[in-house]
Amino acid sequence: MEKFSRRSLLARSSLPLLMADRAEKAQAAQRKLKVVVVGAHVDDPQSGCGGTIARYSDLAHEVVALSLTRGDSESIAASLHMPPSELAAKRYADAQRSCALLHCRMVALHYINRGTEVTMARYQEFGDALLDQKPDIVFTHWPIDTHPDHRAASLLTYDAWLRGGKKFPLYFYEVELGQQTQDFWPTHYVDITAVAELKKSAAYANALTVEGWWPLHDQMHRSRGNEKGCKFAEAFNRHPQSPNEPASPLP
Repeated sequence: MEKFSRRSLLARSSLPLLMADRAEKAQAAQRKLKVVVVGAHVDDPQSGCGGTIARYSDLAHEVVALSLTRGDSESIAASLHMPPSELAAKRYADAQRSCALLHCRMVALHYINRGTEVTMARYQEFGDALLDQKPDIVFTHWPIDTHPDHRAASLLTYDAWLRGGKKFPLYFYEVELGQQTQDFWPTHYVDITAVAELKKSAAYANALTVEGWWPLHDQMHRSRGNEKGCKFAEAFNRHPQSPNEPASPLP
């Protein structure tokens, strides 16, 4: 088994070409990318990748938060004594405000919370929706996760990536400090220290759900930052068959 030191891990930690020379990085930064972050729910892209979204947006890249669902949840609705349709409208509006703070665009599909399906028809339907975005880079949930919607989002995205010919880099992200994402091993990190407060503000725009997950994410950012050698970081696992291009400008 290959042994990794802290130094060797950090050498792989930029997203994605840490060892690129200055000219290559400058060229990558000048090219405007289309970044798509897939989430099962309307607060997932911001919770898992909010800092990375903000950093891409700061460099004038286009970012789309693509959610499978629109915010409906019978369990949350019941706890709030609110009809699911009203909850969905509220959560979707909150998610749009959250994304606006991060300067990205929210696109929500019509799937139902805890009713997402992984079928041949869904593979085709979701694949069309994702590939129609013409992404340069895609982020999605790690497939080993306690939430069935997260698993579905990951597998639907992976299938679309395969169908699309593996033409763009595919990254997996984590949520809730191991309570949902399981057995996650980062290959890359993004330093989000400069945008940590912005991510927190965007998280709290999701007013109905944020208290359930933000404390775990705050701990996760600090833990990953310690691994990266900064104050706050988001961690990712890059699919090893991803193409090397486009080179990401994020250190």
